[in-house]
Amino acid sequence: MSFVRFVVKLSDLRRELRPTLALAFPIIVGQVSQMLIGLTDNAYIGRVGKVELAAAAFTHGVFNLFYVVGIGLILGTGVLAARDHGAGDENGCAAWLRHGRALALTVGLGAFGGMLALSTQLHHFGQPAEVVAVMQPFYLLIAGSIVFALFFQVQRQFAESLGRPWVPMGIMLADIALNAFLNWVLVFGHLGFPALGLVGSGWATLIARFAAVAALALWLNTSPTFAPVRAAPWAGWERGRFAALLRLGVPAAGMLLFEGGAFVATALMMGWLGTLPLAAHQIAIGCASLAFMFPLGLSLAVSLRISRAQGEGRGDALRPIGFGALLTGLVIMVGFALAFALAGRGITAAFTPAADVASLAAQLLVVAAFFQLFDGGQVISAGALRGLHDVRVPTVITFIAYWVISLPLGYGLAFHTPLGAVGLWTGLAAGLGCAALLLGWRFHRLTRVH
Repeated sequence: MSFVRFVVKLSDLRRELRPTLALAFPIIVGQVSQMLIGLTDNAYIGRVGKVELAAAAFTHGVFNLFYVVGIGLILGTGVLAARDHGAGDENGCAAWLRHGRALALTVGLGAFGGMLALSTQLHHFGQPAEVVAVMQPFYLLIAGSIVFALFFQVQRQFAESLGRPWVPMGIMLADIALNAFLNWVLVFGHLGFPALGLVGSGWATLIARFAAVAALALWLNTSPTFAPVRAAPWAGWERGRFAALLRLGVPAAGMLLFEGGAFVATALMMGWLGTLPLAAHQIAIGCASLAFMFPLGLSLAVSLRISRAQGEGRGDALRPIGFGALLTGLVIMVGFALAFALAGRGITAAFTPAADVASLAAQLLVVAAFFQLFDGGQVISAGALRGLHDVRVPTVITFIAYWVISLPLGYGLAFHTPLGAVGLWTGLAAGLGCAALLLGWRFHRLTRVH
């Protein structure tokens, strides 16, 4: 408790924590909902077979690499809209939505093109031949869905930046049900449809993501709530606004690329170890990613609240907002760590009937129990720094943590010791710990009152 008093007054922390949690809760639910779509896919695909589950693991690994870079490039929309909303500039808010949508569409189409180009090179990534043989149709469907996923995110960020997170949350919850229903229909063949297996799950994801982006766009364009910040899409473009978005977005994308690329590289190396480790990794990373949605939601809320506080001229609120979220995230991730350590075998068995896959995935969750704390700390600190518009140094920190520490250590432990898949995850834990400590210290220094 003395440390809390050292970094921020308890009264200030309590004052700022309530509005942070009020904004974060629907964002967290929305993030968990998005993650549950992937877990739903895994639950259905896991019943089809280990090869199909491994193919989904590799596909989602590639998708996530493009997706996180895209998310980074469009992150400025919510941050800058929150700042202008705090300053009372409604015309500025409308302009950020218009420019953010254009940027999201451009980035989404570019990401789809990149994934499409890679679709002819899947056999060069060292994956098992039986996995590559069934992957491409599913891969192409997931690649097409990235345009809808990014367009949804930029609209969602805008709504959240104006303190309206509940409808996006509701849309995501409805999307879980739609995706699960479509998987049931298309994967196994119900209601007169053929059983499409892995490909059916790809169609379910594509349709569900399109439905979500259409519903959110309809709400933003028709709700009276957004009438003061709504501008016609043909109102004109300003080069300075695109430049401002990219000044924040490019370093943020680099930071997410280094982190996401480390996880993709880990999935790639899992494939070198064989189909069994790759399938186990897909289950374990899905569980760990679900837990990660909680601090990620806090991170997004903190980023918006800090940016808005700056627009309002409330510099004294920055530390209470940031450190209140960090303490809350720590409590949440301790809970997940205990669940993974004590109930990992039961959790993984729910995703696959293959005992060998479930057993290895449970071992990976034991490692995940340790890095949950670091993962929460690094993402919340990164969000707080993004709210300060500080993205360049965090990008360097992320590169060092994942590409200088995490991946070399994980590779050495996996291929030069008996640890195998567990060694790869141990490397991830080391990188996350480094990132958490350095990013948290930087936020402390930038907001310290001299």
